[in-house]
Amino acid sequence: MVGNEDAYKSRIRAMNWARLRAFHERLVEGRLEGWEPGKAFEYLVLRAFDLEGATVKWPYITAVSLSESGGETEQIDGAIYVDGLACIVEAKDTADTVDIAPIAKMRNQLLRRPSSAVGLIFSRGGFSRPVTTLVKFVAPQTILLWTGDEVAHALKHRTFREGLNTKYRRSVEQGLGLHDVLEDNT
Repeated sequence: MVGNEDAYKSRIRAMNWARLRAFHERLVEGRLEGWEPGKAFEYLVLRAFDLEGATVKWPYITAVSLSESGGETEQIDGAIYVDGLACIVEAKDTADTVDIAPIAKMRNQLLRRPSSAVGLIFSRGGFSRPVTTLVKFVAPQTILLWTGDEVAHALKHRTFREGLNTKYRRSVEQGLGLHDVLEDNT
């Protein structure tokens, strides 16, 4: 598995904006080969932030010790450090809407981290209504949701960093986690 992760990282880091957009188009159309399910979307999101100057921690596994009897591991899709924000990433590469389970998982991951950490969940298929309701009530954790349309928009305009800052600012001001960065409602 580690060998694959190193290969994925090497392949995605060789991509500039134009190649990343073409990669995304092939991903959406289902014409991507040589990637395990879900991995291409994870690496695409991280590379976009990387291209905008964020410090990126590529997907990794970390030990979680919840008791004396030993621990479990958790798989983290990545971490992003930019503009004073420290974020952990969850990417869902599915055409279906994401339901509550990834929100609960992210909330639990954030509970084990400093309170200033922000959770970012990216879903190509968007989010179910229960998710958009639940994310309003996970405080004090901050979980920001990104739809597939927002990812496509941010890729086209090279605005992942700006989108993150807009979502975070609106979350602070309005107490909500789902903010459409496709519209400017400032």
